[in-house]
Amino acid sequence: MRELFEGALKFQEDDYSKYKDLYESLKKHQEPHTLFITCVDSRVVPSIITNALPGDLFVVRNMGNIIPPYRENDNMMRAGYLATTASIEYALNILEIKNIIICGHSNCGACSAAYASEEKLQNAPYVKKWIELLDPVKKKVKALCPSTKAKELWLTEQINIEHQLENLMTYPFVEERFDRGEINIYGWYYIIETGEIFNYNMITREFKPINKEKKQ
Repeated sequence: MRELFEGALKFQEDDYSKYKDLYESLKKHQEPHTLFITCVDSRVVPSIITNALPGDLFVVRNMGNIIPPYRENDNMMRAGYLATTASIEYALNILEIKNIIICGHSNCGACSAAYASEEKLQNAPYVKKWIELLDPVKKKVKALCPSTKAKELWLTEQINIEHQLENLMTYPFVEERFDRGEINIYGWYYIIETGEIFNYNMITREFKPINKEKKQ
């Protein structure tokens, strides 16, 4: 914890002054341009991998960057998946955000846990319940018959992004804005060890690297 306290002091003494005017402008309101939905993994830092400034991103994080499929309010409340849904609703209906990015990543613990045994998850009942939302992803991966565990995880991570994009489109207020061309939606796959980010093309259903030559 000492490092975090020292980091807080460094921020106040050095880093804050660099963006003092920006922070003061954000005192009473926020106008983020992008809803960034990603994993809680400590190795994924949205502001760093996007080079974003304070106030740019409205970030939603959960295990596995999962978006529960839309349901009517009473059913959703019983399911216990309100936090992510409420954040998406707030971002679009209150903040009127124009871009949505769903960002998955390599070596994802949630995607790996989806294949864990009952015994391994016996002390993590809430984790077990949450990753049941990955069952449709697992089914798609199993149908591809991956030859190794490494390939199975790699496919799961990427198909999970595709699946969460599909889940996102089940939200009426998302679909309506997208159909009217009022929002842009992207799926990203971040490789931790190389820093590469691959963007998902929803027409060709392929992940292509983001680079200077061809920004997508």
